[in-house]
Amino acid sequence: MRSKLFVPGSRPELFAKALASAADALSFDLEDSVTPERKAEARDTLAAWLRSGALDGCTKTIIVRINAMASPHFAADLAAVSLPGIDLINLPKPASVDAVRAAAAALEQAERANHVTRPISLLLNIESAFALRNAYPLASAHPRVAGLQLGLGDLFEPLGIERREPAAVEHAMFMMRMAAGEAGVFAYDAAFANIRDTEGFRTEAALAKRLGFLGKSCIHPSQIALANEAFRPSDEEIAHSLRVLDAAKQADGKGAYMVDGRMIDPPFFTRAQQIVAVARRMELIK
Repeated sequence: MRSKLFVPGSRPELFAKALASAADALSFDLEDSVTPERKAEARDTLAAWLRSGALDGCTKTIIVRINAMASPHFAADLAAVSLPGIDLINLPKPASVDAVRAAAAALEQAERANHVTRPISLLLNIESAFALRNAYPLASAHPRVAGLQLGLGDLFEPLGIERREPAAVEHAMFMMRMAAGEAGVFAYDAAFANIRDTEGFRTEAALAKRLGFLGKSCIHPSQIALANEAFRPSDEEIAHSLRVLDAAKQADGKGAYMVDGRMIDPPFFTRAQQIVAVARRMELIK
């Protein structure tokens, strides 16, 4: 899931185009991109499209960002879009561990009503000071939680923190990545609002990759290729990882060994396995 394209739920003319894009994942949005007076319309339009068979044979990760639990739209959103073919429900502004558990229970109920047989997971937005400080308890609140997604605009703007301040961006990324790692879930990077600033997007995506994030959100199709490139394992990484795995066979359980002048022990071996697995999924190697 190197790239995740946001698609406004109120723009059905974009649904098929998004499906045909190179994005690894699509996040159909019923929250920020939909005005209050169009919430019900967007919900009904998206639900009808999801039920139409448009996703048959789709290999992308399909996500729906619903409205927050404190909103009057949460229950109706969840009931309408918890459908077969949905991989993740993106929950904005989780207010507490109990709220996450309540959302998981409501999701399970919606699945039963909609005859969903493959459980849908939760992707929690970390977009407040509370959520960042409590990212681990939120991430570990329920087995349905599969990942955490950073929301830097919502996190920084109310606090007067410059969205592009490198130290603040890196610190927030690192804090959330550590919480996700402790909870055993993935970390996903924030959106980048200036679609003309390709270098800024590349720089932030490169930082996210170095910090172990899975991918980056895209608000415009022009950002998809940038994200896919940034989160692709480099040829050097793949080659080194293959040598690590090959050397491990030769070491035959004898402990640490050397590859390319570096000492390799279990954490480095595990990382090499991860890189090779990603490369194979992307068909970069056989």
